[in-house]
Amino acid sequence: MSLFRTKRYPTPEEIKPAGEFVAGVLATLEKTVAVGDNLLEIDAEVHRMIREAGATSCYLDYHPSFGGSPFGKVICLSVNNAVLHGRPYDRDLESGDLLSMDFAIELEGWVADSSLSIVVGEQREDYLKLIRDTESVMWAGINAARAGNTVGDIGHAVESRAAELGYTINHQFGGHGVGRTMHEAPFVPNYGPPGSGQRLREGMALTVEPFLTPTTDVMRITERDGWTVESGDGSTGAHAEHTLIVTKDEPIIVTARTPGLPRIA
Repeated sequence: MSLFRTKRYPTPEEIKPAGEFVAGVLATLEKTVAVGDNLLEIDAEVHRMIREAGATSCYLDYHPSFGGSPFGKVICLSVNNAVLHGRPYDRDLESGDLLSMDFAIELEGWVADSSLSIVVGEQREDYLKLIRDTESVMWAGINAARAGNTVGDIGHAVESRAAELGYTINHQFGGHGVGRTMHEAPFVPNYGPPGSGQRLREGMALTVEPFLTPTTDVMRITERDGWTVESGDGSTGAHAEHTLIVTKDEPIIVTARTPGLPRIA
């Protein structure tokens, strides 16, 4: 069975509660996560917020073919050389850590998914630049997500902007459609020739999610938990992701956290 399922996409009004909740949780974590916080405690706090909102975690029982077991946690917390799918474990955050937080839930029948990266404690400029570059690459992809374009146009925009900034792109993971479940068609690659792949239709809901490390595009799944994806050379990585709805013009950013970005009306 394919990981990606094709179903109808949500309207902006239908997905708005899920998008706002995901954005709000990540914005709260961005402001409050601090040196000394334990990854398991962060996961427990997010679990509390999910229960209070009446939402459902997309991760708790998630067990795709590439996962070593059911994920068992409600948020991905990836630290330093852990780039994607970081399964929370007993680790206290240290000053200067780069933490990527990836979060997806279902609320009122629809899913939203987003990720952001922060530096905890000492604001290391090399890590801050990596985060800024990753977000810039994400926005290049988002800008290409317009009706009539293709998923290859998004991937080409992501890969081209990454190359401009001096990075190479890993081809194993990428964005995806969202709807009733977290992973739906189409797969949205972070690479590809323009004009390739599925054509984007107005109303499609999908994510754009690049991740970068400064010195490699090789990734490996750690044996520690069968989930956490680490950089092949131990270098630190950053991850950025938004859920959006395709329109004829600028896409609607379902999980926007910052005033001034496109939002659901």
